[in-house]
Amino acid sequence: MSFKVAIVGATGNVGREMLNILEERGFPVSEVVALASRRSQGTEVSFGDRTLKVRTLDQYDFSDTDICIMSAGGNVSKEWSPKIGKQGCVVIDNSSAFRYDQDVPLIVPEVNPDAISLFTRKNIIANPNCSTAQLVVALKPLHDFATIKRVVVATYQSVSGAGKEGMDELFTQTRAVFVADSVDVKKFTKRIAFNVIPHIDVFLDDGFTKEEWKMVAETKKMLDPKIKLTATCVRVPVFIGHSEAVNIEFEKPITADEAREILREAPGCQVIDKREDGGYITPLESAGEDATFISRIREDSTIDNGLSMWIVSDNLRKGAALNAVQIAELLVERGLIQPKKKAA
Repeated sequence: MSFKVAIVGATGNVGREMLNILEERGFPVSEVVALASRRSQGTEVSFGDRTLKVRTLDQYDFSDTDICIMSAGGNVSKEWSPKIGKQGCVVIDNSSAFRYDQDVPLIVPEVNPDAISLFTRKNIIANPNCSTAQLVVALKPLHDFATIKRVVVATYQSVSGAGKEGMDELFTQTRAVFVADSVDVKKFTKRIAFNVIPHIDVFLDDGFTKEEWKMVAETKKMLDPKIKLTATCVRVPVFIGHSEAVNIEFEKPITADEAREILREAPGCQVIDKREDGGYITPLESAGEDATFISRIREDSTIDNGLSMWIVSDNLRKGAALNAVQIAELLVERGLIQPKKKAA
């Protein structure tokens, strides 16, 4: 059984990664179609040893396509995802457009796979924010064991979370600093080279940014609405890989050793936690990897039943492309989708 899959936004960082991961994981495809805006028409992208010519989204008929993985931004998704869903094609959307819609499941397969059955309401499944995805993968097994009450998280998010423009800006600014040229600020609100910026997405009335609000809302929707969470989201001069310093308060006692053993057995998690120089993960090592890495697990003596830890993941993979492909795999594994036409 194989499926016709369309990738919308195939020329972007995440879109290209989606194509790579579909091939790497051997997803059962009968055909893969690369789609983007008109300005990208005819651009070539790779799918394994094949080359795909990009076609335009607004001229494509989805009636014979089984799965559409959408990575073209919120505005494009708001316009096109409902239309595509009505043609009988299941949309897996990487934007924030439908994450908070109660009729659209927000899925991390290691965390809330059963919620995927709700996709039939609109034929849309939402992919979470990159910083939330890695967080809930680590929180889920601990919550099952000791029940989380409160989470305090500070993120250290790479520039690839802001797309190709973000990566280009870090590169050009870094080069400018070394050759004593003027440093131009375009994508970010302040210089990102050799700096950190405590501001991702727009500011809300309460002083938090929308990125911080997303982490709260998405954790509650996927994991448990009773969990209290507060976040400070920071952009750092790293190309790939989001890091998070996380403090957790539990209802029940849990030791660092217990947490370490639980996380070692948990799906999607990899514990690298030696109390020695270099005995932890950094974003550099996470790039290109599928796992959510957990290090620096320790007890917090300032509260009852508290732990602190360090969580790192490749934001282009688990934070976006990998999770979307895993959602598609879950649809197939559970028999929730059938191909519209048999492979030739």
